[in-house]
Amino acid sequence: MSSDQSAQEQAPKAEDIIRLAGALALENKALNVVCLDLREFPLNTDFFLIASGLTERHVRAMADEIADGIDARLGARPWHLEGRAHGRWILLDYVDCVVHLFHRETRDYYMLERLWGDAPRELIGDGTEASVADEAAEEQAESEPEPDSAD
Repeated sequence: MSSDQSAQEQAPKAEDIIRLAGALALENKALNVVCLDLREFPLNTDFFLIASGLTERHVRAMADEIADGIDARLGARPWHLEGRAHGRWILLDYVDCVVHLFHRETRDYYMLERLWGDAPRELIGDGTEASVADEAAEEQAESEPEPDSAD
């Protein structure tokens, strides 16, 4: 058996990476975690995992935990990582699957799920994490003082 065959047999499958990425995202309090199955599209990747965080620090922490967790459990490191410095949209590219971690507002702006609206999708988790985050955001907005109106 050649070393290339051995490496291919030991390489984790995209499904395993994306499933673990979703679980790790939820463990790190990600919001609206969705997996898009892109295998029927002419792309170089099979899956997108899309998740949101509330702050840049939260998004960076999720990226670090997901990358470290996949490396520790499956022995896979991202082929390419982008956006960590800013924390608004971090991309972990594992070639056959790509993890997109967004700041909540940035995700709303780019609407990546809408671009791939025909792709089969799976909600990871039960969706309650989104409602908890919505409540927290509403409470924060209510506690902030309203600006004085100019007459």
